[in-house]
Amino acid sequence: MTFFGLSSEYMKSIYEQIFQMKYYGGWSFLEAYNLPIGLRNWFFERLIQQKETEEDQLNNTSRSSS
Repeated sequence: MTFFGLSSEYMKSIYEQIFQMKYYGGWSFLEAYNLPIGLRNWFFERLIQQKETEEDQLNNTSRSSS
């Protein structure tokens, strides 16, 4: 644990969020990194929700066509 600054585990979680936002959401690194924390978390959670919805729709479509 560090007294000043952010822990390496916290930074890994931030970088993971940014990676997912870049990969699936088309955000640039700086756009995602510079968002206020609460807003970045909202966009990240919303991205997860959207991807789950799309996966469910895809699964439902493939089941109904079988």
